[in-house]
Amino acid sequence: MSARRSPSSGLARRSRRLSDQETRDRMLQAAIAMINRTGLTVSLDHIGFEDLIREAGVSRSTAYRHWPYKDLFFSDLVKELATTAGPPILRGELALIRQVLAEHPGRLETAELRHRLLLELIRRLALLDFQEVSTSPGWRTYLALHATVSGLADDGLRAEIQAALAQSDAAHTARVAQAWQQVTTLFGYRLRPELATTFEALATLVDATLRGLVITALSSPETAAHTASAQPFGTPDRAEWSLPALGVASLAMSFLEPDPAVEWTADRPAEIHRLLDAWKPEE
Repeated sequence: MSARRSPSSGLARRSRRLSDQETRDRMLQAAIAMINRTGLTVSLDHIGFEDLIREAGVSRSTAYRHWPYKDLFFSDLVKELATTAGPPILRGELALIRQVLAEHPGRLETAELRHRLLLELIRRLALLDFQEVSTSPGWRTYLALHATVSGLADDGLRAEIQAALAQSDAAHTARVAQAWQQVTTLFGYRLRPELATTFEALATLVDATLRGLVITALSSPETAAHTASAQPFGTPDRAEWSLPALGVASLAMSFLEPDPAVEWTADRPAEIHRLLDAWKPEE
């Protein structure tokens, strides 16, 4: 009687050759699992140290004395980027405020007209901010740094970059909050007392909304182009509203209300223009 071979033995079982699709799927899944364990990083390998020396016009020996190894320079570079690559405060915002006021000279006379004017200003400022940030190389660098920092192997460098990014974020939020407070004061609005909130909280949410839409537009460009002819938030004026404008205006109307303590006298419009002339927005 002959011996029966076990189905699991090497003699009975031959390894099956994987198809091209199976090979592709396994490789991709293994790579994704590895990235999920170690993090996805952005490389600086395209920047040549020798090329930088030539472009900067510095002595090669001096450069290597400061940074004997290329990695030391890139550590300093990433820390410097974290400090300086923050989202910009736009130059055109103050000009747009003046333009909108000039286009609607009579809209400071009543509470209803001021409400319509504030919404028109938010509608246009939000789109301006979105367009400027979405095309800003500095903002893309800033986004890449946020994506990179968690995957850095050097604990000390990662902590330094996280601290620099946090400081940059806080400074940016403070500037945006100040701008919202100034505009709110101009139009006689205030934060809703029942929210017990701050302009920093409003600025954080506005900034997060714009950043999220910019990121979405990277893969879905129609986000940037989408508009709707609408009359939102109680305004009788029909206009083209972009997604950034709708998002920012929704937040503004949730946070703000007319300030009953503000008296609108005949001198108030001239005071508004005086305050605008006194503003010195950061370039």
